[in-house]
Amino acid sequence: MVALYDTLARAVVEVTPAGDSFRMYSCGPTVYRYSHIGNLRTFLMADLIRRTFEYQGTTVRQIQNITDVGHMTDDQFDTGEDKMLVSAGLEGRSPEEIAAYYTDAFLTDVAAINIQAAESYPRATAYIPQMIEIISKLIERGHAYAAAGGVYFDVRSFPAYGRLSGNTLDKLVAGHRKEIDDPNKRHHADFLVWRPAGAGRMVKWESPWGDGFPGWHIECSAMSIALLGDSFDLHTGGEDNVFPHHEDEIAQSEGSVGHQVVRHWVHGAHLLSEGRKMAKSAGNFYDLRDLAERGHNEPLAVRLLFLQSRYRAQMNFTLDALGAAERTLSRWRRLIAGWAKETPTSADVAEPYEKRFVEALNDDLDTPTVMALVSDVISSATIPPADKAVLLQRWDGVLGLDLGREVGVVREFPAVALEMIEQREQARRKKDYSTADRIRHKILSLGVEVEDTPEGPKPRWVQ
Repeated sequence: MVALYDTLARAVVEVTPAGDSFRMYSCGPTVYRYSHIGNLRTFLMADLIRRTFEYQGTTVRQIQNITDVGHMTDDQFDTGEDKMLVSAGLEGRSPEEIAAYYTDAFLTDVAAINIQAAESYPRATAYIPQMIEIISKLIERGHAYAAAGGVYFDVRSFPAYGRLSGNTLDKLVAGHRKEIDDPNKRHHADFLVWRPAGAGRMVKWESPWGDGFPGWHIECSAMSIALLGDSFDLHTGGEDNVFPHHEDEIAQSEGSVGHQVVRHWVHGAHLLSEGRKMAKSAGNFYDLRDLAERGHNEPLAVRLLFLQSRYRAQMNFTLDALGAAERTLSRWRRLIAGWAKETPTSADVAEPYEKRFVEALNDDLDTPTVMALVSDVISSATIPPADKAVLLQRWDGVLGLDLGREVGVVREFPAVALEMIEQREQARRKKDYSTADRIRHKILSLGVEVEDTPEGPKPRWVQ
């Protein structure tokens, strides 16, 4: 059984599908900028959960939303401005163009690190009618009230408010939402589920309460219920989503249907970069394009690096560590390509490793142990090489590292390496061994080593 740390239960619990398939909803991007590597780590967590279930034969239905309207605050824009509109103004494009451009970029990025495509990527703007329907139900059930063209959720009407985050009403103080004091609120912790459109607002919709647009939290309630039903297995996101986003989502969803909607909640930890919180001003803010500009052109090395830490442990990303992951991934692929040329044995000597692999995955996605197992298999003297290739490529169904990329591929040695081998041979003939040694080191830097044989020097790839 798969066990995961459930934020709601505050414990590692067994997570099983309630029906014929495992239904999960993953908080996706707000498409006003590129997804940074911290976002990608959170999306990878959901991908690993899905792959772990699928590896063991469970059908998974995964939905991941696209927030293209109404996300109101940001670390840079925390004065009530809509991120989409701010980006539109900064880039000189319409909100629709901004959303389309960064949605395409998001889909490109997740594909680059081999995150499997979700069943559906609903856009918030396509679910406005469903949001209005939920808000109407909340008003009918006494969980929300209309005021000044907007609609507020009445937190005091929902006694369980705060059970996910621990931010119960007795602990919250006025101003915790970073909003200007709102005289229309009945309680300072109440939040807008429908916002009135201000003068000149570009993106707005008609509603029973006047022209406006949805609050951020109501979007996920509407999309998840519309696509997965009013009871599903798992909701994922980053730990920054716990409050207020997911806390408010629980209140809205359960308030509208009258029962628990999400059975389990799983959150990924923050990613540090070069020892600090990522910020453009600090020069440590990276997306995949930034990394490529710095010469790191293998996105799956990012995935390998993330696999070396557990999803709910804070991790420190460094460019040096990424470089090491690139070299490791390249070496593993070369080894597997060589081993795959041989014939596997009939005896399953790798069975104990397979058992430990599944146990580690099921133990709250213990990917550090999984990666240690990969290293053990690679260095094992008891598993035949061909069996190693079979096992590791099977595990790659979860790891997603494209470990079999070079299987069956004939790799040509770089022309520059062959030229240097000839230069080294000429130096050896002259007994200039110091020059020959320097050239050998240069050849090694290309991933090629030279074997001196009676027939002459022969190149081979470094294993």
